[in-house]
Amino acid sequence: MAIIVQKYGGTSVADPDRIKAVAAHVATSVADGNQVVVVVSAMGKTTDNLLALAQQVSSIHPVRELDMLLTTGERISMALMCMALADVGVDAVSFTGSQVGIITDTAHTKAKIIEVKADRVREAVALGKVAVVAGFQGVSIEREITTLGRGGSDTTAVALAVAMNADVCEIYTDVTGVFSADPRIVPMARKLAHLQFEEMLEIAGAGSAVLALRAVEFARRHGVPIHVRSSFTWEQGTWISDILSEGESTMEEPVISGVVHDAAESKITIRSVPDRPGVSAALFEPLAAANINVDMIVQNTSKEGSTDVSFTVPKSELQRAEKIVQQVAKEIGAQDVTSESDIAKVSLVGAGMKTSPGIAAQMFRVCAENDVNIHMISTSTIRVSVVVAASDMERIVRALHTAFGLDGDTAYSAPLPIRK
Repeated sequence: MAIIVQKYGGTSVADPDRIKAVAAHVATSVADGNQVVVVVSAMGKTTDNLLALAQQVSSIHPVRELDMLLTTGERISMALMCMALADVGVDAVSFTGSQVGIITDTAHTKAKIIEVKADRVREAVALGKVAVVAGFQGVSIEREITTLGRGGSDTTAVALAVAMNADVCEIYTDVTGVFSADPRIVPMARKLAHLQFEEMLEIAGAGSAVLALRAVEFARRHGVPIHVRSSFTWEQGTWISDILSEGESTMEEPVISGVVHDAAESKITIRSVPDRPGVSAALFEPLAAANINVDMIVQNTSKEGSTDVSFTVPKSELQRAEKIVQQVAKEIGAQDVTSESDIAKVSLVGAGMKTSPGIAAQMFRVCAENDVNIHMISTSTIRVSVVVAASDMERIVRALHTAFGLDGDTAYSAPLPIRK
């Protein structure tokens, strides 16, 4: 008897018909002899609608109250799912994040999980019930309701899979797996049958919205296989693990697994920063203290005792980041601060890069041939990322996908993903 954690995203439970379809699939999993834990997101655009409602009420949104508001979306989904399961003869019980003991730190709207107790989930499963858990939420060490930020339901599901010692964590979404590029931009993108954790970490970190980065980190740390698949077709999707499935070979492993883009970043540049020890710490420590994630960092060669520093942050954090950086710039004696939001990050990811020199050079050549200017460059052992103008993003993604031999034989025909 296998223990399976199944997570269903917002489009998977967007309306009553979709909830009924999911309930039927869960019933099939139970009938096959599995113990099943279900994690649900808020229905469709519920979270967006709640945020819009908050905006209509007030321009001031205390983060504690925002978390209290947003967690209601998942609570609606979990209760309706249990009702739908009852209708198909499956005994189920719903739980909020706090009820199952998902303990987080105190950072409202982007809390991190400290511990998952899961005692009530184990009790329910032991009694032959399906436990339906509200994703995206927990309770802090100060007993306040918290939310986990973007992709929080993915993180909830993997964390529960770890706590339950599950055999697999299935992530159901609106696409049939992880693709070599976003099918909305590259119709000839191919579904990838298997990815190593390391590759999926880079793909998620580079901007792919299919699976949350924190969920992949959790899974890799604890060795939980993830299966990303569609709740619309129920077909086999993409397996993410470091263990190959039976019959799978590493021979002729492709150098590049995918081309990933991220249009949700912005760039901040500080000009004439004094070139002396401690300045970088003075700049980035306040950003870290404000829980602002900094991605790519580029520092120019020092000239006459000063240098320019550029870095990227999420567009959603640009206003807060600029305010902090403006203050720091005054304190350290920098010349000025500028920002740019009309940019995009494009990345090549593939485990084969480790043993294949020249990938970056080929990427830069493709950019040059397509008259795309590169603003910033960042690399790891299995990733090369460039920042380009937002207007060039789609064109260079398609060009790179073709140049590195990633185009499939047929165009993607399943329902295209719907993004909030």
